[in-house]
Amino acid sequence: VQLQASGGGLVQPGGSLRLSCAVFGITLDNYIIGWFRQAPGKEREGVSCISGSTGSSYYGDSVAGRFTVSRDNSKGTVYLQMNSLKPEDTAVYFCATSNRRRVGVSCRRAIGDRSIMDYWGKGTQVTVSS
Repeated sequence: VQLQASGGGLVQPGGSLRLSCAVFGITLDNYIIGWFRQAPGKEREGVSCISGSTGSSYYGDSVAGRFTVSRDNSKGTVYLQMNSLKPEDTAVYFCATSNRRRVGVSCRRAIGDRSIMDYWGKGTQVTVSS
């Protein structure tokens, strides 16, 4: 299983970016796919998660209402649309996945417990600055 995150960059406060996570080696239908981020000196935190089977989505409190996660199972790709970006959104963003059929795996849990994610991609840097 491999994941490749892309789409990061430099954006001004209030701007938007769309991240992509291409997933190889699995069928999204059987997995949950999460977005996490890590700022310098901080713990990695859950940003969003989507069920590959139902499309149900979950968000961390700091991004709810500004970020939207979606998926295209035919392309094996998950997206994170980030609007109204703030300087505190600056971080390296990672995507990760885990089999939804494994006991204890759920998107709701993934937001607060990254340890349940089995496979991780390399991150993409997002910098929000004027």
